[in-house]
Amino acid sequence: MEKFIIEGGHTLTGTINISGAKNSAVALIPAAVLCDEEVKISNIPNISDIDALIEILIYLGAEVKKEKDSLTINSRNIKNKEIPENISKKLRASYYFMGVLLGKYSKVDMFFPGGCNIGSRPINLHLNSFKTLGAQVNEKNNQYSISADQLIGTTIYLDIASVGATINTIFAAVKAKGMTIIENAAKEPEIVNVVTFLNNMGAKITGAGTSEIRIVGVDYLHKCYTEVIPDRIEAGTYLIAAAMIGKNVRLQNVIPEHLEALVLKLKEAGVKIFTGEDYYLVSTSENLKPINIKTMVFPGFATDLQQPISSFLTQCEGKSLIEETIYENRFQNLEYLKQMGADIKIKDRKAYIKGKTELVGMEVEATDLRAGACLILAALIAKGTTTIKNIEHILRGYENIKEKLEILGAKITIE
Repeated sequence: MEKFIIEGGHTLTGTINISGAKNSAVALIPAAVLCDEEVKISNIPNISDIDALIEILIYLGAEVKKEKDSLTINSRNIKNKEIPENISKKLRASYYFMGVLLGKYSKVDMFFPGGCNIGSRPINLHLNSFKTLGAQVNEKNNQYSISADQLIGTTIYLDIASVGATINTIFAAVKAKGMTIIENAAKEPEIVNVVTFLNNMGAKITGAGTSEIRIVGVDYLHKCYTEVIPDRIEAGTYLIAAAMIGKNVRLQNVIPEHLEALVLKLKEAGVKIFTGEDYYLVSTSENLKPINIKTMVFPGFATDLQQPISSFLTQCEGKSLIEETIYENRFQNLEYLKQMGADIKIKDRKAYIKGKTELVGMEVEATDLRAGACLILAALIAKGTTTIKNIEHILRGYENIKEKLEILGAKITIE
């Protein structure tokens, strides 16, 4: 088990580049299976979730070549065999293989996916879409067998605007007969990234980024190239770090419109942020003001940034409120913040954070990916040294986080 050891109180300054988006890359890589030729994807982040997806591709028989930050994937000779539990459980995004294998071969067998324990995340929306397209779903002991004589395009309404269900429905519909319409589709930038990739292959998809997506099925998808968009959650995490203890921190390779909700809230608290065409320049301020946060689907405040910003709120003068509307189990990090000295009360899905409080370094545990990010941010401002256990959760989603923080002046080591 590896641990981060962080010495708090060091001002952050300097420039770092934001990596490719985890939440895009983990969908783009399975999407390559739909192609009938070879594809190349660049700006791939170097994180453990990517390694887990490559493991599944190789298990299925795909040819995978990795060069620096790019992957070349040839799926022409893959074998559509059952994906076993020992590799499907390594990450939540393994469920995208349900959509791509069903879409390409009209059949898929695999076990329930893994991922962070941040609340109930059933895949019933995905399964209902597959059924509506004409597939039969059989489940026993977390083992799924999904098949269809032929997938037929139809209209599908998603009860929740889920990113995963939207993408998986697109995957299943790309080669279905006729037109599929997804209503109440999620609008996140990662979906646009995935649809651009598929359209570059020859798919016929319109409406990505809106609540209605239309897919006209095609028989063949050809070779193409795509690039992973910058990671708005990684950028947001470093924005928050700079807002807490930064001076002229420059974050490069960002798409500002992807982070408007966070930036507006940080400015409301008094943080100094200059927004360039593809960069931010951020400095903290004295006497930060309290703010209220309510998580919502894009373009609202991202649930993945709710846990990181909780550390920032401990440094605001007065009472702040977080309301989590997406996942019911996303306050696990707050117990550790309280142990470090934060004044936090939790009721239902609301957290009341009273500041400003001095945080004190101690041993804490990353219970999931974004909770781990929260604790890193808390450690950066805490008095003394903080030890963070279970950092494998953090390494799943943040490329070279230790090295990037060191560039900015943080004192951080791995044991």
